[in-house]
Parts: sequence; structure tokens; C-alpha cells
Amino acid sequence: MVKLKMYSKDKCCLCEDAKKVLHKLQEEMTFEIEEIDIYTDDVLLEKYQIMIPVIEVSEEVLAYGIIKEEHLRQKIVKYF
Repeated sequence: MVKLKMYSKDKCCLCEDAKKVLHKLQEEMTFEIEEIDIYTDDVLLEKYQIMIPVIEVSEEVLAYGIIKEEHLRQKIVKYF
């Protein structure tokens, strides 16, 4: 099964929007979402602080910031 990582933080409206997009895409494709709070790791905080949310699969960043459904769909589909 494809496993996506979503780097985010609490009280982030862009992160909430990204989760909605991911859940909508899960209706079409089967994948797991692992949500990771960047504030739990100093390295992640420094790496992704101004980029969140960040959607990644197999260490490839698929999208970040404002997540667009069609763009993310095109990126995810190649993993199926």
C-alpha cells in the first residue's frame, strides 16, 4: 500500500485544507496517510517550517503549501 507522509502543525488552516484534499483522493485511490507534526522534531521544523503542509511519498515531495487536488492526483497516481 502507498504511504503518504504529511508534514504539518497544529492550528494550520492550509494543513486542514490539505487533509480534506487527501481524504477526497482516498475515495479514488487506496493509500495511507501518516501525519507528522514538525514541532516534534527540530530537524523537521527547520526543514519544513515555511513550507507546510508538505506531502511526501518515498522521500519525494509531491506538493507543499496550498495543495491543489488535481496536481496532487497527478503526482500520486504514478505510485499505483
